[in-house]
Amino acid sequence: MTPDHRLRPELPALPRRIADLPVDARGYPVPWFVEWIDGVPEFRIMDGRKLRRAVSERLCWVCGQPLGSFLAFTIGPMCAVNRVSAEPPSHRECSIFSARACPFLTRPHMRRREAGLPEEAEDPGGVAIRRNPGVALVWTTKRYKLVPQQGASPLFRIGEPTDVQAFARGLRATPAELRESIVTGLPALVDMAEAEGAGAIKALEREVRAVCELLRLDLIPLRAA
Repeated sequence: MTPDHRLRPELPALPRRIADLPVDARGYPVPWFVEWIDGVPEFRIMDGRKLRRAVSERLCWVCGQPLGSFLAFTIGPMCAVNRVSAEPPSHRECSIFSARACPFLTRPHMRRREAGLPEEAEDPGGVAIRRNPGVALVWTTKRYKLVPQQGASPLFRIGEPTDVQAFARGLRATPAELRESIVTGLPALVDMAEAEGAGAIKALEREVRAVCELLRLDLIPLRAA
């Protein structure tokens, strides 16, 4: 930690590895993946070099230390539907801390600031859904598959989970919060599937059914009645 900045008192207890990270002026630990610009962490930008290191050296995306056999992805419910993440895995405890402490993940009405981003900021892979899902899932697995993307960062196709935990507002998410997040996020996926054709719609129906079963929710229709 940097000696000149104090942690915010409302943060949950820091896992050992996160306690080694620097702290920004607001009192938040600075994840390893964050890009530093003129000595200041820019939380909206990932360091592309660290992305490549995380993959090649099997390092935690949050703390930068070596991973073990269990790999945790911090994702929104829509990423759980298609089982794809734009970010590499972390330690389970680092992922849980992120889900409980990151301002964007713990405040459902917060929006990411897009203004002022450097032109060279690296684009994430895939098609981003520009919304705050309100719920963060910690999806723990033992495997993933790298999916290269032309002109963008790779995607990570996540494997079958050994454990899934859901958080909202820094606490364990309720079934109602989970359901609301899926219901409000589905229209964007449905629009994309409809543009691809009937096969994509059928595949999306199977994916939604699977995630509802996994999260122990009643089946959610693709379109609200």
